[in-house]
Amino acid sequence: MKHSRILGTGSYLPDKMVSNKDLEETMETSDEWIRERTGIKRRHLAAPGERSSHMGLAAARRALEMAELEADAVDLIIVGTTTPDKSFPSTACLIQKQLGTSGPAAFDVQAACSGFIYALDLADRQIRTGAASRALVIGAEKLSKLVDWEDRSTAVLFGDGAGAVVLAESDEPGLLASHIHSEGEFEDLLYVCTDDGFIKMDGNAVFRKAVAKFDEMAKEIMASHNLDDAEIDWLIPHQANLRIIAAAAKRAGLPMERVIVTVGEHANTSAASIPLALDVAVRDGRVKRGDLLLMEAFGAGFTWGSALLRF
Repeated sequence: MKHSRILGTGSYLPDKMVSNKDLEETMETSDEWIRERTGIKRRHLAAPGERSSHMGLAAARRALEMAELEADAVDLIIVGTTTPDKSFPSTACLIQKQLGTSGPAAFDVQAACSGFIYALDLADRQIRTGAASRALVIGAEKLSKLVDWEDRSTAVLFGDGAGAVVLAESDEPGLLASHIHSEGEFEDLLYVCTDDGFIKMDGNAVFRKAVAKFDEMAKEIMASHNLDDAEIDWLIPHQANLRIIAAAAKRAGLPMERVIVTVGEHANTSAASIPLALDVAVRDGRVKRGDLLLMEAFGAGFTWGSALLRF
């Protein structure tokens, strides 16, 4: 039986870093107010000419380097993004061009903050059925272009960046299970307004739904493999808000010491947040080969998804 396993991880953050103190100078907010409500201290913002494909490309190259593979060894590219460079062609095709390869399937997945989990699920299915052998799975976002910088309720929440993994065919199980879901009836709670192109959000309602869905995700995926919380080495949740992350950890029965948290440094990078956090934890030595990881995401749509994998 074919399995898929992560061979390499990579990430990229723009050079420009904006702290809460910096935002105090441009809007009615404060470092204390932002930290108390979100846990965010700073975020990275892309340069004017820097796009999702540029950030995704940098993350992909670092993942390929860790996997010790050349770009032409990849036969599938899937990008989770809500901020594509263009309506079409896909950001995945633009990354493929910049990698200098052609032929393999390349496409985007738009599932908001759940985009990376959706993309990972799809890549795993392609590998297990023999349609692909090595996939680049990327989350890349330039959310700063969707932010109204006069709206402190949303502007303080988001940042730009990218993360990537190389997922490859393996004789040993890596991705053990993944579950993806959606609930479109709540589209008006978190969306991009067609009139002005900015993110609109009912923060309290989204918080409540996110906490409930994180509870459901933990129960669903643990039940599917008869696991208890003691067997999970690391929880890597979507990095939206520290209070939501703490609630997700509680629902999964895990102490915060076993949760990878990067929201303070990166803010909410949507589909990029989980692969970004994974790469940080791999490179600083917390996540090691053989560790059992639980990934969970929740985003606009509403969409949500989880993945259980042996790194």
